[in-house]
Order: sequence, then structure tokens, then C-alpha cells
Amino acid sequence: AAVVRGLALAALLVLSPAGAARQTRRPNVVLILTDDQDVCLGGMTPLKKTNALIAQMGITFLNAYVPSALCCPSRASILTGKYPHNHHVVNNTLEGNCSSRLWQKIQEPYTFPALLKTMCGYQTFFAGKYLNEYGAEDAGGVGHVPPGWSFWYALEKNSKYYNYTLSVNGKARRHGENYSVDYLTDVLANMSLDFLEYKSNFEPFFMMISTPAPHSPWTAAPQYTKSFQNVSAPRNSNFNIHGKNKHWLIRQAKTPMTNSSIQFLDDAYRKRWQTLLSVDDLIEKLVKKLEVNGELDNTYIFYTSDNGFHTGQFSLPIDKRQLYEFDIKVPLLVRGPGIKPNQTNKMLVANIDLGPTILDIAGYDLNKTQMDGMSLLPLLRGDKNVTWRSDFLVEYQGEGYNGSDPTCPGLGPGVTHCFPDCVCEDSYNNTYACVRTLSASWDLQYCEFDDREVFVEVYNLTADPHQINNIAKTIDQEILEKMNYRLMMLQSCSGATCRTPGVFDPGYRFDPRLMFSDHGVRARRFSTQSL
Repeated sequence: AAVVRGLALAALLVLSPAGAARQTRRPNVVLILTDDQDVCLGGMTPLKKTNALIAQMGITFLNAYVPSALCCPSRASILTGKYPHNHHVVNNTLEGNCSSRLWQKIQEPYTFPALLKTMCGYQTFFAGKYLNEYGAEDAGGVGHVPPGWSFWYALEKNSKYYNYTLSVNGKARRHGENYSVDYLTDVLANMSLDFLEYKSNFEPFFMMISTPAPHSPWTAAPQYTKSFQNVSAPRNSNFNIHGKNKHWLIRQAKTPMTNSSIQFLDDAYRKRWQTLLSVDDLIEKLVKKLEVNGELDNTYIFYTSDNGFHTGQFSLPIDKRQLYEFDIKVPLLVRGPGIKPNQTNKMLVANIDLGPTILDIAGYDLNKTQMDGMSLLPLLRGDKNVTWRSDFLVEYQGEGYNGSDPTCPGLGPGVTHCFPDCVCEDSYNNTYACVRTLSASWDLQYCEFDDREVFVEVYNLTADPHQINNIAKTIDQEILEKMNYRLMMLQSCSGATCRTPGVFDPGYRFDPRLMFSDHGVRARRFSTQSL
């Protein structure tokens, strides 16, 4: 009831002559962001309603990626339209700039929702998980409401389903463990429906709904706890095998995995699907409400995730943050005005494109931004002869403790996210940068690690879609040199320079004289010292 009253009061405020003066038929936009939802391992399978209401009514991007396979850096890329080396959020900690005061000062005023509200006259609504350290006392607590949001219902810290705190326009509201009033995915659905009921009808709106599902702790709604009892994690060709010829962190995983590890990841996989059924319900309620309001035909709906996930690939139990397809590839579905139904698109797109796309929909001049991404609007409309990218940058700075992980003291310092059998998912030198290329002639990934080896991994995904064979030592030397140079260029790019022709594009220019003489360029580490 308090949510309804708050929304109703705010709606009365925007029904002023100033608001009426901005009456427009510009499209509305809804962005649904899930947490840790893969696309490579069947993550979209449980979402039957979402498939029917968004994918079949619009377009599915088959090659949608994130520039960093971790929650906070990826979400910062969505909000800013920038690569991590430009927004400087490098991991999920305050020290890594996740929702830090520096982020709040330098990046938040220029996010695309801030521009939508201040420059385009949109009413804006946020509900759910924002950034992993949002609400930290050292960064303003839940009293901090980022610029650009008319209505703010943000989760304190990381994903939960019960026993959490929301910032309701800067005021803390505690929730318990009563399903009917506290289950977070359903709470987000109800808040969203309230907004649509009580918002102003004189301004276009933008909604961002950020669900906890399918992130751990994988708490399903009671009616779904028995679903998918016979489902287990996919046993594809890179499941439970040794990651030979890969970075040492992958090689250290124990193969074959123990029966208990396999049972754990199968249970996690099943529970992840169960949590997504409530997201499916949310989508159905949202679309029906838009239809009842007569607003569906003038509303773009985007559905995506902040990163992928793995369950047993290369014998890593469960996590994200690695450079492989299962972690960096995400679902991206869009429906809306001018989008023909039941389409697929194979262009290489990234979550840095979401901000430019939504601003473009709102009519904002993208030349006024410093965003690295590109507007998807020409692809959504089905424009012919669109010039598009053939590559993009993936970058990650590994997390590791100065001390030993208490779970596995024998491994020494530097590792983190370790399982009981001492398989670790991250380390301080799991720091890498990649060029992911998808052109008419090549489906290629080239990666360099910032470690003593300057370890290189290269995959030809046409011949090896599951990235089992590292061909760094056998691929043509000229291609290696060009990819190394392209990686250097992308790691220092900003704005338009991030959109220059890739190695296999007709307009690409390569000057070997610019190469480092030892062909050993270290992946540039974007440490907090440079913030």
C-alpha cells in the first residue's frame, strides 16, 4: 500500500502544466535484466512465456555479449555504454569501484537513465538489484539515490530472495521471509504494475527491472520447488574435462570432478531454472498490463542478463568471470514498434549498445555522449546495408586475497572463490583481455593474460565451438600480430575509436612498425591506481 501511495503521489506531481507541456508520443522502454543467466547452457529454456511474448513478437540476437563476465563491471557497462577500462568498475568490491563514491561522482551523472530523465523528459523507474555494493555505508548507504531516477526501489547489495533491504526512494524498507509479501521477484513485479497504474500519462517512461534470478542462493517460489526434477546440467563436450593448454587457473581444476561436485552443480542448475519461472510470470504480468493500458504497441521491451554462467565446463563447478562463451554470451530479446515478429539477428552486439540504443529511441543525439557502444536501432528496424562491428573487447581484472584462502591454505596467496575440494574460480592474475571477432570469414577469440607468462589463448569457434583447443601456437603468425595490435587499440579506445574496423574488415589498416618488438604486449591492467 505504501508503494502505491508513493507512486500515486509522485504521479500527481508530474501531472503539472510543465509535465503536460512535454506530452509526446515518443516510445516507452522497458529493460528486464536478470542476474547470471546463461544462454549457451539452456538458460532460456524455462522461459516459455517470455519466449512467446518477447522473442516470438520481436527479435532474438544470437550473438549478444558482455565486455566483462561479472555482475558489477557488466552492469556499469549497461548504465554507461562504456567498456570497463573507461568506467573503471573492475570487480564487485568498493575498492574495485563498484558503487563507490568515485563511481557516484564521475559516472552516475552521465548514465543513460540520467540523460533520459534530464535531457529527454522521461519518467524513470528502477526496481531490483543495482550494483553489488549499492547501499554500503562507506558510499552513502541506501539513502543514496543515483541521479536520473524518478522512482527508486533498489536492493541493498547482492541478490537475495528473502530477508533483504530495499531503498525506497532513499528510505530503508526491510523485508522478511513471508512469500506472499517478501519474495523479491514477485515484489518487483508488483511494484512495476503499480508504477504502470499510477505513472503520468503525459510523459514517456523508462523502466529497468533487475531480478535476483537466477543468481544464488537460488531460492525458488514455493509453487516451483518441485519443477524440473529430472533436469541436470548439460553434458556437452567441454563438461568435466581437463582444460589443457589453458591458463593455469583453468588447468588447476580437478578432473574428473567428484560425484559430490557434480551433484552440487546439477542441483544448482535445476534451482536456477526454478527461480526463472517467477521471472517468466513477471514478464507475463508486465506485458498484460501494458496491453490493458493501451501502451504495448508503443513500448520497446528488452530482455537480457548481466553475464553468463558455467556448470562443470573444464571441470570448474559453478561461477562466471571466465573468458569463454558460456560466461560472456547472454540472451538478448527485443520487441517494440517497427520490429517484425519472430526474427533472429547474427550481428555481434554487446551490452554497451543498450544505452546508446535506448537514447536513440528517445531521440537523443548520440554524438553528445562519450559512449563506446552503438545503437541497435537500425538492426531493430531491419535497415538494409548497415555497417556494423566485427569485433569487440572483453576485459577482466582477477580478484584475489593477499592471504591464503581459508578453504585451501595449501594453495598459497592470490586465489579466491575456492570450493571444498580446492578448485578455485578466480585469482589476482586471472586478469585478461580479449578480442572477440565475428566476421564473414572468421569466428575467432584472441586473449592475453596479465601474468608472468603473458599467456595467450586463441580459439577458432567455427571448428571448435566449445573452445577446447587453444591454437595460439599453431595459428598463422600474421593473424596473431594483427590480433595483438587490435587488442592494444581496443584497450585504449574511447567513444568512436572503439568502433573502428576490425582485423578482418575491408577498412582495417595494420602497421607492423607499431608492434612491440618482442610481440609480448601485456594486457593493460586497469587497476584502481588509475581511477
